[in-house]
Amino acid sequence: MPSAKDKTLPRIVRKRSRVHGFGVFAQERITKNTRIIDYAGELVRNSDSVAREARYLKEGCIWVFRLNRRWSRDAAVNGNVARFINHSCKPNCWFEVVDHTIWIRASRTIEAGEELTYDYCTIGDHTIKCRCSSDCERWI
Repeated sequence: MPSAKDKTLPRIVRKRSRVHGFGVFAQERITKNTRIIDYAGELVRNSDSVAREARYLKEGCIWVFRLNRRWSRDAAVNGNVARFINHSCKPNCWFEVVDHTIWIRASRTIEAGEELTYDYCTIGDHTIKCRCSSDCERWI
């Protein structure tokens, strides 16, 4: 059950990103460990998400978030702005899975105007070049 602190989530906004396409930016200062937003999307069985993941990867997107061995969230279906949070190898956010809810949380104090990022921790084929910095060699 969310605490009183979590009832009012920080203000964030989607806009163009230097990292990739659109990103999500803090509109106010966010303190360390604060829950920022839940990663919303259709709850699907992993066996049903494989074809979707392949289709999204061909488009250069990662919309499916694996919750556990059985379930995933597909943010392309009923998702929210959290799906636009970009990957970074040096992120300012982390994720926490609570039951079937994925919370994006601040890993340090984030200043207003700063882009939110987290490490996608992808598994399987790494087919998308990381764009977190010009010298990053990682594939996600």
